[in-house]
Amino acid sequence: MNREETWNGFRKSPKVDVCVLGGGINGLSVFRELALQGVNVLLVEKGDYCSGASAALSRMVHGGLRYLENGEFDLVRESLVERDRLLCNAPHYVAPLPTTVPIFDIFSGLGNGIVRFLGLTRRPSRRGAIAIKTGLAIYDFLTRKRALMPKHQFRGRRGTLAKWPALNPAIRSAATYYDAWVSHPERIGIELLRDGLSAGPNAQALNYATLEHTPAGHFLLHDAISGQSLPIRPALIVNATGGWIDIANGSLFPEDARPAPLMGGTKGSHLIIDHPGLRDLLDGHMIYYENEDGRICILFPYLGKVLVGSTDIRVDDPGTVRCEADERDYILQSLAFVLPGIVIRPEEVVFQFAGVRPLPASNDSFTGRIPRDHFCTVVEGRDLGPPVLCMIGGKWTTFRSFGELAADMALDRLGRQRRIDTADRTFGGGRSFPKDRSDWLRQLSRATGLKEDRIATLFTRYGTDAAEIARFLVAADHALAPDHALPHAGYSARELIHLIRSEAVEHLDDLLLRRTTLAITGELSLDMADAALAILAAEKGWPPQRATEERTRFLTLLNDRHGVSEQTLSARNEQRSEQCETSARSG
Repeated sequence: MNREETWNGFRKSPKVDVCVLGGGINGLSVFRELALQGVNVLLVEKGDYCSGASAALSRMVHGGLRYLENGEFDLVRESLVERDRLLCNAPHYVAPLPTTVPIFDIFSGLGNGIVRFLGLTRRPSRRGAIAIKTGLAIYDFLTRKRALMPKHQFRGRRGTLAKWPALNPAIRSAATYYDAWVSHPERIGIELLRDGLSAGPNAQALNYATLEHTPAGHFLLHDAISGQSLPIRPALIVNATGGWIDIANGSLFPEDARPAPLMGGTKGSHLIIDHPGLRDLLDGHMIYYENEDGRICILFPYLGKVLVGSTDIRVDDPGTVRCEADERDYILQSLAFVLPGIVIRPEEVVFQFAGVRPLPASNDSFTGRIPRDHFCTVVEGRDLGPPVLCMIGGKWTTFRSFGELAADMALDRLGRQRRIDTADRTFGGGRSFPKDRSDWLRQLSRATGLKEDRIATLFTRYGTDAAEIARFLVAADHALAPDHALPHAGYSARELIHLIRSEAVEHLDDLLLRRTTLAITGELSLDMADAALAILAAEKGWPPQRATEERTRFLTLLNDRHGVSEQTLSARNEQRSEQCETSARSG
């Protein structure tokens, strides 16, 4: 990921077989697919990798139970296959998630479900036990050959309330089935990137860069970090910018040759809540429930906190989305409906995020009926310009199969053959994943001298890539200061330095929002942010004024997009101090 080497390479030869625009999960997937086939491929991302919708998913890896109601059986089948592949290929980040559906009726939803299945226009309604039982039976049937997880089961009202006494007492029954969740989706993006780059010098990638069509009919690659620009000559462009596809096409085609709008995304917002009582009563389950208006909502434990969402609202500009006050109120109201005895104080909402689902253009009046499937369409270039392959739609779970589809279309255009199949290819910290986790931890602890609990923390964050980081932490590198803990237990200076040096970190939000989970879990304090900034500034050689600008940039973004103010971060400093004092006294 050496930026200067990448630029030097394109100065020598501006030709590239494929330029992939968009470093979200789908763009990274098709980049990896093409790189592994030996294609000369460049990935260009205008922000940071996985900084848009790919960082704002519900953290679910699922088949899409509710898509059955729309008749999207092929999508559900594909999603379940890809879900099970991720459980095997990325076991360090993707794990089974028992999912419980509270049921308030028996027969409701049958007529409405049939009408929706036929494509007619009726609003979503509450789904009763029979409709849910039918959907779960299909779910079990589609996964019967792999059978990686248990089949669904039903509980009556008494059994349901015995296990979850805080649920709305109006329930009639509940169904439990298994899907999966992802702990570090942005890190999976980085691992896909690294897997693609491992193919060799034929694969290059740049974040904070753009590609623009010039009046002369050429393409100009611009680097927002260095300010450099140079021409490149791609034979094919893959537009994988998700909700930005139409905007990106505006920079790829002359005004009189731009294609008709292809996208019609909707916004989904989520909250992260710090409420130990709520987390504990969930007992490791996701509650997959319908709000009173029929909208599906989710609620499950996430990295020591609770994730709850989401909304489904049409948006025009994907670059300005954030969780608005009315969405926050809606999500909390939905939580109060399913768990009426739980009260969430404002300060317990420690983080919020929103992203745009990259859905195809649709005139449907109800966003829940817009197809969630994916496909590719090719827009031919003009005046000998390269064709542009646009990746439309897609959900996070199916990123590998969607990337495979787009890559195969690109290979066909290039007259090339596929030589590597990624269906069963592990990546990142999922490679050589140990069957005996405890033995793996003990061996690495002995080899590095790090305590076993520290190794266990690294393993949770990076899977088997923890070995690389552990060796870096104890390396006798005199250019590095001795490793020391930062103002947050579990992270250290050298760990952050390793991330900065090896994972294309260019801004503080790259480090604190995506390479680590400090911000999303509500653990980030102002002292921690400042300590991380000092490390980043030293690594980048920033003067004090540049570091001050970066601090302002990060705090503004955190407040505007994630609802976390500087005052909140300062208050966490005091909370950490009190916790340390209490711990010292008890010790």
